[in-house]
Amino acid sequence: MFNNVIVGIDDDEGGRDAIALAKLLLGDDGKLTLVQVYQGDSAVSRSASPEYEAAQHDRIRELLEERRAEAGVDAELRWYGSASVGRGLHELAELTGADLLVIGSSRRGLLGRVVVGDDTRAALNGAPCAVAIAPTGYCREPAVIHEVGVGYDGSPESHAALTLARLVAAEHHAGLSAFQAVATPAYLYLGHLVSAAPAEAVQIPRELERARERIAALGVEPRAAYGDPVEELTLYSASLDLLVIGSRGYGPLGRLVYGGVAQRLARTARCPLLVLTRSARTAADDAEATVEQRQHVSRNLLDGAVGSHR
Repeated sequence: MFNNVIVGIDDDEGGRDAIALAKLLLGDDGKLTLVQVYQGDSAVSRSASPEYEAAQHDRIRELLEERRAEAGVDAELRWYGSASVGRGLHELAELTGADLLVIGSSRRGLLGRVVVGDDTRAALNGAPCAVAIAPTGYCREPAVIHEVGVGYDGSPESHAALTLARLVAAEHHAGLSAFQAVATPAYLYLGHLVSAAPAEAVQIPRELERARERIAALGVEPRAAYGDPVEELTLYSASLDLLVIGSRGYGPLGRLVYGGVAQRLARTARCPLLVLTRSARTAADDAEATVEQRQHVSRNLLDGAVGSHR
């Protein structure tokens, strides 16, 4: 699916989880790189002895080789010194032209959930490419994609997420659905209906039906619910093998800036989470255009073959 994937490896099980997810998302002819970022800013580099740096690099190389052998993957190995894990991963993604960064979630928290620790959060904020997060313990479960879901709200970002999700689902022969969370009116949090509420309450089933109709018109299984978007998407993710969401990119480089929904969902999703940046949106649009061109050429060739036999 992705052509150039880098995987952040740590000394814990998160690296194994990330590799398991990366293997699923990597295209047939894609390039896989296992990387570890270590504390290596300029001040530290000047004070460290050559012997210490050599020993550190040897330790990292051995760890990466061990992870590569365990996973049975063909991958390049790289280590990179930076003031922080997140910054180092971003710089490596830019240097290598990666289109996907895969990381593991923190082991702190409920088993099987994506719980964002400091390093994971740093890798998310400002990423120059799409980011995928593997839940804790993912490497111990069968890594399959049978059901793909999309967080949908009608925005260009959610349309891009749906485009890529279609490609992932087709590649894995998986089911595909899209979910829209419609915000709950404030009065419902009171636990009862106030005087103006009945007329609005009647609209809830209608709004849900309209949301399902909009999604069904896109050619995918429609899902919708009233409530807090993060809470509802978290419940939705429990039925999926991959949840894809879009996030707005800001600034001249189109880097990822997480809003409330995306960052909160990164902490609570119950399946692997794939977040697209603006650059990833462009790649998804290009991929969809390529598929449409191939389908158009195939139809023309078929028409020509039929016409020649008339």
